[in-house]
Amino acid sequence: MAVAAASATSLGTAGFPSMKSFTIQVITGRWFMVFASLLIMAASGATYMFGLYSGDIKTALGYDQTTLNLLSFFKDLGANIGVLSGLINEVTPPWVVLSMGAVLNFFGYFMLWLAVTGKITGVHVWHMCLYMWIGANSQSFANTGSLVTCVKNFPESRGVVLGILKGYVGLSGAIITQLYHAFHGDDSKALILFIGWLPTAISIVFLRTIRIMKVIRQPDELKVFYHFLYVSLGLAGFLMIIIIVEKSVKFTQSEYGLSAAMVIFFLALPLAIVSIEENKIWKSKKLATDDRSPLKIIIAEKPSQDTISSTASNTQSGDKLLANSDDKSNVSCWRTAFRPPNRGEDYTILQALCSIDMLILLSATICGLGGTLTAIDNLGQIGSSLGYPKKSISTFVSLVSIWNYLGRVAAGFISEHFLTKYKFPRPLMLTLILLVSCVGYLLIAFNVPNGLYISSIIIGFCFGAQWPLIYAIISEIFGLKYYSTLYNFGAMASPIGSYLLNVRVSGYLYDREAVKQLAARGLVRQPGQDLNCVGIECFKLSFIIITAATLFGTFVSFVLVLRTRKFYKSDIYKKFREAAQAAETEMAPAGNGFGNEK
Repeated sequence: MAVAAASATSLGTAGFPSMKSFTIQVITGRWFMVFASLLIMAASGATYMFGLYSGDIKTALGYDQTTLNLLSFFKDLGANIGVLSGLINEVTPPWVVLSMGAVLNFFGYFMLWLAVTGKITGVHVWHMCLYMWIGANSQSFANTGSLVTCVKNFPESRGVVLGILKGYVGLSGAIITQLYHAFHGDDSKALILFIGWLPTAISIVFLRTIRIMKVIRQPDELKVFYHFLYVSLGLAGFLMIIIIVEKSVKFTQSEYGLSAAMVIFFLALPLAIVSIEENKIWKSKKLATDDRSPLKIIIAEKPSQDTISSTASNTQSGDKLLANSDDKSNVSCWRTAFRPPNRGEDYTILQALCSIDMLILLSATICGLGGTLTAIDNLGQIGSSLGYPKKSISTFVSLVSIWNYLGRVAAGFISEHFLTKYKFPRPLMLTLILLVSCVGYLLIAFNVPNGLYISSIIIGFCFGAQWPLIYAIISEIFGLKYYSTLYNFGAMASPIGSYLLNVRVSGYLYDREAVKQLAARGLVRQPGQDLNCVGIECFKLSFIIITAATLFGTFVSFVLVLRTRKFYKSDIYKKFREAAQAAETEMAPAGNGFGNEK
């Protein structure tokens, strides 16, 4: 007979936590990590502001539209080719990836600013492409370091996590615009330097805050994310009102300062939600530690000889299974590349990349994101060619930014709700989003009166909605083990689509029409002369082609819906709930007397 004893001790008196200990609780908690991620995301969308400073690059360096679109392509390439950041994140803590991103961001945009302001000379096109790629690539490091970490810390709420974080990225264009106006007025060249130092500073401040934490699901976890959503909706509503007012009234720099102060207030407001939630967690911990339990005597019976024999037999069987498992783990990853596990299990990187599901998803993404990026990157030139005033072009960029945000949060939260309640597959929602985006392209192609305002809303919403859907689909089908890398492989389709539809189609057709207009006036383009096209024909054929490509992407996406319909009808979050319950059991206070009696 064996006797074991366990007892519980109290760690302190109950009550509201002291300020010092509570501050530590907040700063080291999961919710503060979410708050830090929100701020990093709110400053990491500089690539969506290209339309605001692209005119300065074009004028200062004498580029034509094809060259400008080539720069835009390298911007998209840098922002979405983040495989390196994913691989680094697989083997290092998130702070390493974030610090590397901070350095890349400052260097890239600082060099662009030096070139545009003429502080350095002899800058060739390939230099500008390199600087643009480096600055934009920092965005993938920020996303990988913070967003991927949040998804792993909240696996059962991945849809809403992706929606809210990518939503703040969508809002970042409007956020940074308000802040830069407060600092620099209407100096658009200064904007390039501003987006160089601001995201860098924020990432450095929160380097050690972003980290992988043990998954312990709170009962009201989803409710907390809805609170974050309400704050972000307030921020988006305020930005929308300010944009409308700025369109009607010319703001002074001090008035921009007031609007920037309100933006900062909304950005800091989630900290109140964090404090409230951490206070609840603190109180629950105090109740658990203060709940003294009586001494428990656990009597274990002496095992019989049959039990010993059975245990020995089971041990030998377990050793054989472990040996077989080791043999499997030693099999080359190349041999298993075309033998993937079931959907929802953890694929290896090669298994995911060789999967038909990934090929289909990337094909749909090339068409969908390629078209929306082409429209967003050319908003300035589209507005000018169709006769919209310069002030309206800034409005288009801000509208895209806000509706980009709404698309992200709507796709994240709504798809999560429909998935958990009705088993509505995310690939089907992606298919519907691609179909809706075609309306925005046709409004541009046929120059519907004031259609660019409506088109900016539709394209911004559809562009934003695609991101959380694509990333959530990748995490659900291919698992979370190598999500840092697979997440970035999924984003690679975006610059491919941008190059095909923006550089090879839109830029080429725009310049061809501009040369025709010069010839019609009896003029010949001089070396280094800026090409400007006026009229509906500048982008009409381009967006008809983009519409056709997006319809093809819609069809391809629907194929994925058919292939995954059985998977999405199952309980895809079951294993994460079981893992969370196991973790909660491990962290239960020792000696509390529950489950220890025989």
